[in-house]
Parts: sequence; structure tokens; C-alpha cells
Amino acid sequence: MKNKKLFGVWMDSNHATIAGNENLENGEFVIIGHVENAGSENNSNENAANNQEISARQKFFKEIASKMPNIDEIHVTGTGQAQEQFIKFLAETAQYKNVISTESTSNKMSDENFSAFIMKHFK
Repeated sequence: MKNKKLFGVWMDSNHATIAGNENLENGEFVIIGHVENAGSENNSNENAANNQEISARQKFFKEIASKMPNIDEIHVTGTGQAQEQFIKFLAETAQYKNVISTESTSNKMSDENFSAFIMKHFK
């Protein structure tokens, strides 16, 4: 476990908090970043609005993934369906297709509680 690059992500459709154990000898997890989804602009054309939303979500997922190079294992938690979509995104991305991923549902929590939650998950 010590040499594995383990990450946790709490997310909903608008915000993600990322915790990782990367480069830590003691096995503790620290918050390595927060990512906001800018979302799509109001659009009177439903098709254009849908395409903007898909593009914004893809950009959101790419930004989250960019903060976690060389993932071995990830646990994604949060509210709604964003976790499932993010795990699917990782599975469809060549760099991340072999990542072991698990998911759960949880309410928003402080950075400290999230770090402890992820550390407990990987023990």
C-alpha cells in the first residue's frame, strides 16, 4: 500500500475536492486540490445548452484527473451521479483505464473530515 498512489475525490456536479497520499511516507492523506465546474451558460437552444453542459463536464473531469497523475487506486464519493460519470470518464481515458476505482455516496464534508474518510477507506 505504501508505494501505491491512492487518491480520493469528493464531488458533486459543481465541485470536487481531491485528496492523495502521493509522496507521503506516513500514509496520511492531504487535500491536493479543489476544482470548480464553471457549468454552461444559459442558452435558449436546448441542443446547444446540452452540448455546452457535456463540454463543461468533460473539462471539469479532465481538470480533476490532471491533479492525479499516475493513479493506482481511487475512491470517489459525493452526492448525485457525478461520481459514476467520473469513474466512467476514467475508464474511457487511456491513461486511467487500469485504475482500480470504488465509489460511495456521502454528504459534503470538511477537508479534514474528507482526508480522514479517505485514509480510513484505504486502511
